Amino acid sequence: MATQVETFAAAGEKTAFKVLATISLCHLMNDMLSSVLPATYPLFKAWFHLNFTQIGLITLTYQFTASLLQPLIGMLTDRRPRPYSLSVGMALSLAGVLMLAAAHAFTILVAGAAILGVGSAVFHPESSRVARMASGGQHGTAQALFQVGGNAGLAFGPLLVALIVMPRGQASIAWFGLAALIGIVLLVGVGGWAKRQAAKIRKLRASDGEHHAALPTKRVVLSIGVLMALLFSKYFYLASLTSYYTFYLISKFHLSVRTSQIYLFVFLGAVAMGTIIGGPIGDRIGRKYVIWCSILGVLPFTLILPYANLFWTGILSVVIGLVLASAFSAIVVYAQELVPGRVGMISGLCYGFAFGVAGLGAAMLGELADATSISHVYHVCSFLPAIGILAGFLPNIEGVKRRPAAEAAA
Repeated sequence: MATQVETFAAAGEKTAFKVLATISLCHLMNDMLSSVLPATYPLFKAWFHLNFTQIGLITLTYQFTASLLQPLIGMLTDRRPRPYSLSVGMALSLAGVLMLAAAHAFTILVAGAAILGVGSAVFHPESSRVARMASGGQHGTAQALFQVGGNAGLAFGPLLVALIVMPRGQASIAWFGLAALIGIVLLVGVGGWAKRQAAKIRKLRASDGEHHAALPTKRVVLSIGVLMALLFSKYFYLASLTSYYTFYLISKFHLSVRTSQIYLFVFLGAVAMGTIIGGPIGDRIGRKYVIWCSILGVLPFTLILPYANLFWTGILSVVIGLVLASAFSAIVVYAQELVPGRVGMISGLCYGFAFGVAGLGAAMLGELADATSISHVYHVCSFLPAIGILAGFLPNIEGVKRRPAAEAAA
């Protein structure tokens, strides 16, 4: 069946950049709230006397709630879109951050992480649908613009924690709630726009014929499996950096917590840049090639990283962030095109699986770090991008798909 957005784009609707900018900004705020959790790990470790295994369990709780709920919420919104649920998701993230600010025990930290995960689970599938709805046919670019907001939020979180929380203490985490309140107001407006566009799309679909996926079901299932394996490689490796990079820098190079947070900010900034670059390139040359080059192409740099000095560690982490991050928007859009008409479910599956793998990776790598050393973690993870060779099994579905879009644009 043709997707709602494909029908809408075929009718000549232009890319709604104002809506994309707003939903990207809200994605920044949502993921910035989520990034408060890993950014404060060194502080929570000292305040609550946590070990690496407990830190991994906090991350696992957050990622677990987000990963399980996202595909389910996506399936629900495919049947009946709920654009106003976006503001509900932001409100839940606000509640989670306030719990972290007020926590006095490890169990409260875990509960706050769980609520943050639920907030992300509600926010991501529907916001990804809105981004595709506003794309005007430029699906990769729209998904990249949407995703870069989240990556920017993940990058700003550690920096703001270093500037606000470290000097003022745990209670100052509550200041991040101001961003959530702004996001709630903006998302109410986005929800109204999406509701009006959905009404237009239903009218267009009523006069539009149905189209079916060209690939047989078994090939689609196999391709989705390959994409999940690639997401596993990408996010398991990223878990080693987002959760333990500061500890690695402190342990190996004897940096201060503040300086290590700046290095983490630079790395996450590179991730944001890689995301925005990958989307438009995928629209131009094909998403399969972006996926292949991104996952497998980063392998030489991950293999070198454990042996590098401080200067080259900073350089390599930037290169790794740029190259590896370019794949995500391409993977999401490629999967959406494999399964037409299931934008919410596929978006929820991709985001949920990514979150789940990151949480599992954080927990497993935390135990590995406790049992061996934090440096050993990066030796083990350096081989993960070799899984990128599986991208060669993905079918070429874009040559046929992009031609009608180009004709429609003309």
